[in-house]
Amino acid sequence: MTPAAAIRGRAGFFARWRTMGSIGIRMMFHDRLKLAGTLFGVVFAVVLGNFQVGTFLALLFKNRMFVENAQVDVWIAPPGTRQFQAGTPLTDEHLNRARATEDVAWAEPLLLQAAALKLPNGGSEPVSLVGTRAPRFAGGPWNLVAGSREALLQPNAVIFEDAEREKFGGLNQGSVRELSGHKVQVVGFTWGLLPFAPAYAFAEDTLAREIVRAPADKHTFVLVGVRPGVTATEVRARLQASMPDTLVMTRDEFQAATLKYILTGTQIGFSFGTSTLMGLLVGLITVALSMFSSVVDNMRQFGTLKAIGASMGDLARLLFVQAVVYGVVGSVIGLGVMGAMVQGIRNASLTPILPGAAVGITVALMAGVCVFASVLALLRLRQLEPAMVFR
Repeated sequence: MTPAAAIRGRAGFFARWRTMGSIGIRMMFHDRLKLAGTLFGVVFAVVLGNFQVGTFLALLFKNRMFVENAQVDVWIAPPGTRQFQAGTPLTDEHLNRARATEDVAWAEPLLLQAAALKLPNGGSEPVSLVGTRAPRFAGGPWNLVAGSREALLQPNAVIFEDAEREKFGGLNQGSVRELSGHKVQVVGFTWGLLPFAPAYAFAEDTLAREIVRAPADKHTFVLVGVRPGVTATEVRARLQASMPDTLVMTRDEFQAATLKYILTGTQIGFSFGTSTLMGLLVGLITVALSMFSSVVDNMRQFGTLKAIGASMGDLARLLFVQAVVYGVVGSVIGLGVMGAMVQGIRNASLTPILPGAAVGITVALMAGVCVFASVLALLRLRQLEPAMVFR
C-alpha cells in the first residue's frame, strides 16, 4: 500500500502512527544538511544547558563537600553557623555533654583555623588547617591519593591538597615546610578538597593546635556519631535540649542550611543561578527555533501530504515523531559531548557535575521543547493550502 493510500484509508490507530512516523523520518533524512542543522541546535542546547547546570552544581558542592564527606551523623556548632567555617569556639563542656548524651556512640572535637605555609622563595600561601583527633580521625581527611590517615600519627605530619603542590612550592611526600612558624613534614595528599576558601590541610588535633596556637579546650565543632538503630534526628533533639547555647544539626540539615545560605545569602547563588537560567533559556530557544525552521523549510512537502489526503491529525503525528527523534538523538549526542568535555577539563578546582538524573531530564526536556515547537509549526500548517504544491 502506498503512503497516500494508507493516509486516505481507514487505517487503524497504530497503523496511522507507523505510516506517518515512517514518512516523517524519511523526510528528515531526505535533506541531510537540514537534519544536521536541527540536530546541531539540539546538541548545542544540551551541552550549553548541562554545562551551566553542572558548573552551578559543582559550585554548590564545593561549599558543602566537607559536611557531606566527613562521615558525621550530628554536628554541634556555634549559634548562627550557616556553613563550614570557624566561629565562636565551643568548649570541653560541650564535648563532655555530647559524650554523656543518651544514644551518642562517640563525640570528637574538630579544629578549623587559618594557617600560612611558607614557600621556598620566601613568600607564603594560606591554607585552611583542619585538626582531626586520632584514632577516629572524624572529619577527614578523605579522597587520599597518597599516604593515609594513620600517617598523621607521625611527628609533625600534615596532609596537603595534591592540586596545590606546585602552588605550594613543589611539595612531595617527605617535603619539609614551615606552617605558621612550625616545621612540618608532608605525609600525604588529598585530591579535590578545594573550597572557595584556601585549600584544606589536615593534621592530628594536638599538632594542629600547636601550629595555630589554639587552646586545648576550644573547638570549632563537636562531631557526633549515633548508636546503631537510632536516628540522627532523635539524638540531635537531645543534644539541642542539653546545649541550648549551640546549634545542633544533622548532616542533612547542615547541608541544607549551607545550600540555603549560598543560594539566598551570597552573590554566588544570584550570579551563577542567573547565568545558569540564561544558559538554559538560550538553549531551549535554540532548540525551538531549529525545530520550527525545520518544519517551515518543508512546507511544500507538507502541502503535498495535505493534497493527497493527510489530515491535520496525520501531520500532528508526523511532527510528533520527528520532534521526539530530534530530541532523543540530539540529547544522546549532546550528553556524549558533555561527558567528554567533563573528562577533558577534569581538575580539582572546578569540574562540572553531571548527575545521573540529568540524562533522563535532558532527554525529556529536549523532546518536550521539540514537541512544543512542532505544535507552533502545526498552527501554521493549518493555514497551508494544498494547491500551493501545484504553483
